[in-house]
Amino acid sequence: MGKKRKHEEASEAPKKEETAPMRPQRTLTGWKEGSVEKQNDSPVFRNKEKVLVTCSRRITYRYRHLMLNVVSLLPHCKKDSKVESKESKGATLNEMVELRNCSSCLFFECRKQKDLYLWMAKCPSGPSVKFLVNAVHTMEELKLTGNHLKGSRPILTFSTNFDKEPYWKLLKEIIIQIFGTPKDHRKAKPFHDHVFVFSIVDDHIWFRNYQISVPHNETDKVDRGGLDKMTLVEVGPRFCLNPIKIFAGSFGGPTLYENPFYVSPNQIRALEKRKKAGKYAKKVKAKTRRKMHEMSNPLEPDEFADMWKEGS
Repeated sequence: MGKKRKHEEASEAPKKEETAPMRPQRTLTGWKEGSVEKQNDSPVFRNKEKVLVTCSRRITYRYRHLMLNVVSLLPHCKKDSKVESKESKGATLNEMVELRNCSSCLFFECRKQKDLYLWMAKCPSGPSVKFLVNAVHTMEELKLTGNHLKGSRPILTFSTNFDKEPYWKLLKEIIIQIFGTPKDHRKAKPFHDHVFVFSIVDDHIWFRNYQISVPHNETDKVDRGGLDKMTLVEVGPRFCLNPIKIFAGSFGGPTLYENPFYVSPNQIRALEKRKKAGKYAKKVKAKTRRKMHEMSNPLEPDEFADMWKEGS
């Protein structure tokens, strides 16, 4: 009989599994070896904002050109096909935003081929704002001398009126999230050379786009922080936003704010028609008054009216 093995020899240590060495990681610049991921306790916030820009059907060419100008200014936006302007457009737009992996939406809605409404919405939970767009001037119409690099990140500036009322603060935050280009976006340039200006005048938000012009001569180099030699040159486009309503949801929901001074374009056109109708009614009344006056005050017969007829 053979000798019994000891219990210690029976319980041998498990062998380590032999694995193949890690393959080098392939990047755009070449092969990267030994890539070690740093694990931080505090995760760094990364802005992944993407905006879907679309419009309604039967939009006019001027408003379509304005939408294309806005698309050229936002490198983090995605353009999609037109949407029918119906009551169910909110569900359709939310579905499109989810399919395109976006978080916000700019919807240009044209009514009666005359009026342009702009929806700014955070999808899918909201809030959303509806504006009436006035004083539209596209880049092609203005032909200004300003010119900045396409895809560069803008500096957003706001007037001090945005900090007075809570609804202006909410509009400011929505504008910052939609028009602010993320820092590490793949289509964005890593520097600033133009400014978006949002100012409140007469309860309207006026938009302007300026190029930051800096002298490039070696003798006129600008020191860091020296703003005296920098100038602003307008690029375009120009438009004015009149806030109508702020909703708690995306393209609808409970109303958070309603502009008490808003007058719809239909009411303005109806008043103009009434004024024109009033002018016509005044003319008709004047004609009837003239006829009544002639009938009540007839002219006396003229003695010499038939003098020449008798002679002939």
